Amino acid sequence: MKYSVLLLTCVALAGCDLAMPDVLKRKPDSAASTVPSGTSDTRPVVRPEAPDEGGETDRVVAAPGSLGRTVVSLGDAAEPGSWLKTPLVATTRPGRVTYKGKWVAVTLIPIDGASGAGSRMSLQAMHLLGLPLTELTEVEVIAQ
Repeated sequence: MKYSVLLLTCVALAGCDLAMPDVLKRKPDSAASTVPSGTSDTRPVVRPEAPDEGGETDRVVAAPGSLGRTVVSLGDAAEPGSWLKTPLVATTRPGRVTYKGKWVAVTLIPIDGASGAGSRMSLQAMHLLGLPLTELTEVEVIAQ
């Protein structure tokens, strides 16, 4: 009897690699997580990304400061980096997101929609802020 339980356990564990999503199998991008030697900076590396190749927008480019509050959900978990895709900005720019006294540096990336339409945040940024991945959470967005 105990051999059959052991055999079933081995068979079940052997199939685990096949059922694992590709997102979990990926190794982190070494260029994105590398901090130059001799520094103790623990903030995530912010890489500016190219804006979407859509048509021109009529949104005004905001000055540094608070852009307002937005409700965030988890964006593409396979997309590395610390970013926020939001209709609160017209161009890609550096910024910060704050939640309950914590903040994280992000790349703000424009998306279509009304300013109250909500935003999508990277897995890394959500983790650093301690946000629940399966819930909608309101955060403050600040342009730099």
